Amino acid sequence: MARYEFKLPDIGEGVSEGEIVAWAPGIAVGAMVQADQPLVEVMTDKATVTITIPKSGRIAELGGQVGQVIKVGRMLAVLELEEAGTGVQKSSAPAPKAEPAPVVAPAPKAEPAASAVGDIREELPGLSLPRAPTPVAAPGEKPLAAPATRMLARELGVDLAAVPPSGANGRVTMDDVRAYASGAEASGVKTPAAPVARPVVPTRIEAPAGASGALEERIPLRGMRRRIFDAMARSKHTAAHFTFVEECDVTALEALRNRLKPVAAERGVKLSYLPFVVKACVAALRKHPTLNSAYDEATEEIVQRKYYNIGIATATDAGLMVPVVKGADKRNLLEIAAEVQRLGEDARTGKIRLDDLQGSTFTITSLGAQGGLFATPVLNYPEVGILGVHQIKERPVVRDGAIAIGKVMLLSLSFDHRLIDGHVGAAFAYEVIRYLQNPDLFMLEAI
Repeated sequence: MARYEFKLPDIGEGVSEGEIVAWAPGIAVGAMVQADQPLVEVMTDKATVTITIPKSGRIAELGGQVGQVIKVGRMLAVLELEEAGTGVQKSSAPAPKAEPAPVVAPAPKAEPAASAVGDIREELPGLSLPRAPTPVAAPGEKPLAAPATRMLARELGVDLAAVPPSGANGRVTMDDVRAYASGAEASGVKTPAAPVARPVVPTRIEAPAGASGALEERIPLRGMRRRIFDAMARSKHTAAHFTFVEECDVTALEALRNRLKPVAAERGVKLSYLPFVVKACVAALRKHPTLNSAYDEATEEIVQRKYYNIGIATATDAGLMVPVVKGADKRNLLEIAAEVQRLGEDARTGKIRLDDLQGSTFTITSLGAQGGLFATPVLNYPEVGILGVHQIKERPVVRDGAIAIGKVMLLSLSFDHRLIDGHVGAAFAYEVIRYLQNPDLFMLEAI
């Protein structure tokens, strides 16, 4: 029989790795499989996708356990192919180099089956030794590396000058640092940098005599929660957050929404406040284009986007997702309302498509009735701004020198202070507030 090694394919938009969420039913070593049969569910930092088998045959090996993270290009499965007597290579020959493109489709399932158990800390074979494609920096010469890479090196206790670079022009990447750190640990070599502080593992607490069961439950960090865990840690450890909070009197906006709700309902659309907030953000982003930017660590460039894709943070049973309203500047209020409604339903029912979770340029997060007073939202990295929308409450306001009762909402905005100065962030916030407090501007300027 010929052997065929199937590797994790390129899933798209810069995704370099994925977590094995669950092997498809019937997938096991020794099982016969058919081409295009579901093989495995893999979760990336964007969504869960189903990878299908490109060829028919018998499974000889599987490339990982549930909960394990594997890189694009790593082996997913080895198949033994039936010989057809037409020149198929024997098993002693090298595995074919060309691989048919597998079908990648969104999968609604976001959590592994309860019976699927895997060690999420298991190291993948072949990742313990660092690569050395180019010479390291000369003695006394400062190595090329992005700020995030330098921070990672400090956290891992790695001397950056000793790391073999693989990036363009001899740049040290974050993967280079990780590979060097894992190689040094495996070989027992100590780097000259400061020692790494090891996390303290809490002692397991057992129930006292007479009590039923343990007092603790250990839950593996995997699936969507692991994606959120990694994304939030990266954002907080990379961007320099600062938050700006201000009141917004939405009395006039509430009146406008109440007038338009029946019109929207006739067209099957639920009109919330979010479409107005989206349009206000687009108007403010046009006036302050730096807020519609991102930082490219590899090239150390500020990428200013000329399109407006607004992410809407959405709570689901699997965790927080950020579906994206694409081309928000080209949609009217009802179109945005319909798209927000569709994205929210798809996210909560597990039907969200990978494309719906990609490409955001600015994010809005809202807790609705649980919005509290204010919060400090964490950036949806690599974006440089995020807007938190909070609960609308009746508060005293001053109008024309007199005190009145108004509908007031607090807005919390966080910015990346590395790129956004305080006065720029404040100016952006007040531009958003100007539109929300004077909703006639939506009609006047047709934004």
